[in-house]
Amino acid sequence: MTITTTVDETRDAEAQAPVCLAGDLGWLLNQASHVLATEMTAALAALDVTPRDVCALRTAATASFTQIELARAVGVDKTTMVVMLDELEAAGLAERRPSSTDRRARIVQVTGKGKRKLASAQRVVDRVQADVLATLGDGSGEPLMAALGRLVGDRLSEPVACEQSPRRPRSPA
Repeated sequence: MTITTTVDETRDAEAQAPVCLAGDLGWLLNQASHVLATEMTAALAALDVTPRDVCALRTAATASFTQIELARAVGVDKTTMVVMLDELEAAGLAERRPSSTDRRARIVQVTGKGKRKLASAQRVVDRVQADVLATLGDGSGEPLMAALGRLVGDRLSEPVACEQSPRRPRSPA
């Protein structure tokens, strides 16, 4: 049996997909995250930094973090953090210095150039974020941010143990 669909039927199904997922918190957060990350990446391209770079620099500028602590704080694996820090160091935006308490660890420090770049990038991030939240139009941007902050700080602060990573495609059977 062959099933065929017309272009109009395909369009109807695509138009209905978000409606059927409107109550799916995971899909909504994932979709918002993906589109916002894409927009932030495009907006930050002129500064030659990525949204992840900005998160790492902003976090590293607040305290003394080892590479591993910084990776945990911004939610990336340690291998990704090493690559990010290699790139940030090559650009002169951050440097790794030996820890005074653990000779195996490196402390990440934001350079003067990195602080200036971060200030410029933060203006871009603030502009894009304000534009996105203004779309809500009814003053619900701050409550949304507060609610998401509570979720990420509490119930969704740590991923549960999971055999199949949600960030990787399934392995072929």
